[in-house]
Amino acid sequence: MRAVLAALAALLLIAADTGRVAPVYAPVTPAEAIAFPRDHGSHPSFRTEWWYVTGWLDAPDGPLGFQVTFFRTRPDVDQANPSAFAARQVLFAHAALSDPRLGKLIHDQRVARAGFGLAEASETDGALVLDDWSLRRGPDNRWRTHAGGRAFALDLTFAPGQPPLLQGQNGFSRKGPQPTEASHYYSLPQMAVTGTVRRGGTVVKVRGKAWLDREWSSTLLNPAAVGWDWAGLNLKDGGALTAFQVRDAAGKPLWTGGSYRSPDGRLTVFRPGELKFEARRRWRSPRTGALYPVEQAIVAPLPGGPRTILLKPLFDDQELDSRAGGGPVYWEGAVSSEEARGYLELTGYFGKLTL
Repeated sequence: MRAVLAALAALLLIAADTGRVAPVYAPVTPAEAIAFPRDHGSHPSFRTEWWYVTGWLDAPDGPLGFQVTFFRTRPDVDQANPSAFAARQVLFAHAALSDPRLGKLIHDQRVARAGFGLAEASETDGALVLDDWSLRRGPDNRWRTHAGGRAFALDLTFAPGQPPLLQGQNGFSRKGPQPTEASHYYSLPQMAVTGTVRRGGTVVKVRGKAWLDREWSSTLLNPAAVGWDWAGLNLKDGGALTAFQVRDAAGKPLWTGGSYRSPDGRLTVFRPGELKFEARRRWRSPRTGALYPVEQAIVAPLPGGPRTILLKPLFDDQELDSRAGGGPVYWEGAVSSEEARGYLELTGYFGKLTL
């Protein structure tokens, strides 16, 4: 569940089609087992999906946060249109860099209808290209990306150190009170990162840890949902914690979920209502006026008893405003605690996000 969902409506503007035959989207069901390498690839019969990589990088002048995300959506257009220019599938991508020296997020984005070799998402393995951006899984099981623009560029390699973490019920992850409000969802936490970051005209070598999320769905959010809070945390002991809540207009959780995988691989899946987000400090954006709970305490029901993990941002202004490209406004930032480093996403604080 990611913030680009709000941008999908804007993508339909480039996919306008009169006299269309509406597509029938594939449902998400617990009977569909996740299999690799196939499910690293795209699922064009579903309405939308994403490959979402976030992480911390250690640069010579201090830590950086980064985000690289590719999205695929199947717009509500005539799927039988024989034209090569018909937008039967659309690809969208974001890249962002959190640099404390700048004190604000810098980002870039791409969007295009699939086809012509310029925008492609393989159905057999993780391989995406969007103009000069790419995210690919190689025969060595390492993922590699190139993304960025004039202000920055990321050339990074991600090496999984653990097997995929199947979220929810063997990859069937509920996101609301109705069984249809769900996604197929797995994560690759604790990925070792190497590569380079260019800021302006300066290129530096970096190392760090990353987290890759993969989700695909056709019906994700309850109609009463206005946004969500999500965190993916690489624990310093080698464990991994996923936590999310879907919020209503009053800010109350409609649904909560997530998981904990211990350093020795034991998985605990949180039941609805077990996990809690508690805002400890808020920051108001000087650009949009949105008020974000940038410091949050996650109270997680871990083995041995509940544990409170206090997340603090690398810096406050990690708001991503992509309205100029038809996208949403949300907060996506590097956070840390005494026991973890990871990313926190806060959506629906500047207008309702919908699928």
